[in-house]
Amino acid sequence: MDRPTASDAPPDLSIILVNYNTAHLLDRLFAALAAGQGALTLQIIVVDNASRDGSAELIRTHYPAAELIANKVNVGFGRANNQAVPRVRGRYVLLLNTDAFVSPDTLPKTVAFMDAHPRCGVLGVKLVGSDRRLQPSCRYFPTPMNLFLNASGLARVFPAVRLVDDMQWDHASERDCDWVPGCFYLMRRDVVDDVGLFDPRYFMYYEEIDHCRAVRAAGWTVVYYPHSEVVHIGGESAASDGAVTRAGRQISALQIESELLYFRKHGGLFGLFADIVLALAADAINAVKGAARFDRARIATAGGHARTLLKLLGKTAFGSHPTR
Repeated sequence: MDRPTASDAPPDLSIILVNYNTAHLLDRLFAALAAGQGALTLQIIVVDNASRDGSAELIRTHYPAAELIANKVNVGFGRANNQAVPRVRGRYVLLLNTDAFVSPDTLPKTVAFMDAHPRCGVLGVKLVGSDRRLQPSCRYFPTPMNLFLNASGLARVFPAVRLVDDMQWDHASERDCDWVPGCFYLMRRDVVDDVGLFDPRYFMYYEEIDHCRAVRAAGWTVVYYPHSEVVHIGGESAASDGAVTRAGRQISALQIESELLYFRKHGGLFGLFADIVLALAADAINAVKGAARFDRARIATAGGHARTLLKLLGKTAFGSHPTR
């Protein structure tokens, strides 16, 4: 797939793939990249996080042009991406999940957009599921309040509060936004040189939110680009450590931990305690709703989330350091 380039001519695009037990998706992923390469020159770096499904050997055998970093242990999503940075040679850097499949026009269009908009630091695209339904693609920063409203089901009572996933628009126009999901995360190389990549304290979740804050603080823009779609399956390699269901979605212990780290980093102790108080309030509301409907599962879920939150509050020393 990779086309040779002169030693003094960098590739157009360095693509970093973090793989964890998704060997069944790799052929589809590489086929999509080959079909969508166009005239671009690519460098592909795969970081395998100690997969147990033969992923590393499949890459060595079937995709020898890809540069493989084979970890002996799972170091997490953010740290694995960081491992690839010293090898990056491209003008642009794309972080791409192994369960995200580009359209034939995605890479040429997004690189052309970045060429034409030199202050765009990070670019995301329209994400759709296998059923072609729109996924959250252009997002607002989380706050203790908007997370509380979403978890408690009270968002409709406070319509002026911007939820993290605002889906109340057609997603057909380009717009600046707070952050874009890391499953397709296109960066200018200068941004990586300027602000680095991910805070290694986040094992999984919140790393791209944190990074977009740094990118915007450094004067770059984060842009949602709607003129190409990426099919994102989602959840193929996500950890399920201590997973509970809350407000209709899965919340893992890793996600709760990253939330604590994030609010302590960006809001100090006040921001952290605001998040904790409102999260526990949401759990209480959900428990009451469950009791009113004789829904034992909902009561158990609310209690499980509260216990996990309080347990991780101690393990992280009030959000000051990670547990792994």
